[in-house]
Amino acid sequence: MTLYRPTTETVAAVTRAGRPVCAFLHDLDALRRQARSLTAPLPPGASFLYAVKANSDPHVLRALEPCVSGFEVASAGEVLRVREAVGPEARIVMGGPARTEEDMRVILAHGVERLHVESPHALHLANAAAARAGVTLPILLRVNLAGPVPGATLTMGGAATQFGIEQAAIPDAIALARDCRSLRLDGFHFHTVSNNRDAIGHAALCAAELALARSLAAEHGVDLHVVNLGGGWGVDYADPDWRFDVAAFARALRPHLDAGGPALQFECGRIVAAYHAAYLCEVLDVKRSHGRAFALLRGGTHHFRLPSSWAHDHPFSILPREAWTHPWTRPELTDTTVTLAGELCTPKDVLARDVPVRRIRVGDLVRFEMAGAYGWDISHHDFLRHAHPERLFLDQGHVARA
Repeated sequence: MTLYRPTTETVAAVTRAGRPVCAFLHDLDALRRQARSLTAPLPPGASFLYAVKANSDPHVLRALEPCVSGFEVASAGEVLRVREAVGPEARIVMGGPARTEEDMRVILAHGVERLHVESPHALHLANAAAARAGVTLPILLRVNLAGPVPGATLTMGGAATQFGIEQAAIPDAIALARDCRSLRLDGFHFHTVSNNRDAIGHAALCAAELALARSLAAEHGVDLHVVNLGGGWGVDYADPDWRFDVAAFARALRPHLDAGGPALQFECGRIVAAYHAAYLCEVLDVKRSHGRAFALLRGGTHHFRLPSSWAHDHPFSILPREAWTHPWTRPELTDTTVTLAGELCTPKDVLARDVPVRRIRVGDLVRFEMAGAYGWDISHHDFLRHAHPERLFLDQGHVARA
């Protein structure tokens, strides 16, 4: 698996001249290769769904459509985004908490394949909407495991969180689902951890979840068609060349499968989208303040919130540019540690803190790698009304703009 690192020449060729550089660059060809490399080792018949929340740009969705089994969404807006970008035939499943009647209307109107239900109230909402529409809506019950669960960057289950139905309450939820005549309970959904970098440990968690699904189905008379094992396949922002071992994960899970078992689904986002986009920012100023060095960028967390939300120093490289047109001496910092800060009026607008650099000058570019997931989509774009970045998509030698 590669990592997208556009050169200074590529950036110059595709970005608009006459303004400071601020752009997301996506390599869609590499994105497709990434998706295929993730699906190839999986057991036959397993469905690999792209979690749209990671990056919902239509260019990304269209690029991935032939490479994945379908799309996992978490809102009515994401349903509409997939339908508009990809079309009416794409498979969609919906999960997430805090469902509304409008969500139910949209999923029924737009052919969502299955709803992952996270509470008794959501069961009643879904049943009422399906009854009004005169259809039967397939569902999975999302299980919040009793725990404990393996460590990962984020934990959605095995603890007191807002996600899913606690394991002890699943029998009551099954009984309620059975009374909801316009719903069809097809199985169970587990999305317990996010960004687990232990492939073997993650396989063990998935095996335990699969065993629990079988046990619940046998005990409560559920016809177990589907077990959705969520996502959570990790990336490592501290080591951009590290990769989650999907082949080892699949090998470790395989002994827990059987030919007559339920269909498996996985719903991954970050590991699909992260690696094949870069965020480019021009250095607008450099300065020292109270013993620390700062480089101020055209851009920041209002475009790329991930480093702030995860409180990490995002991986980057400095791309030198030699042109300097001003009559004064070019400001620079050399052989020091630098904090890369954005253009917002808040000290929280930081993408990397106190990182060593050999030289950084006004006019150079900072290239943040691994910028394809949970960047633009989760950012507060219009704070201070700064201009949006260019969003560029390289596809078979052509460049498209968002």
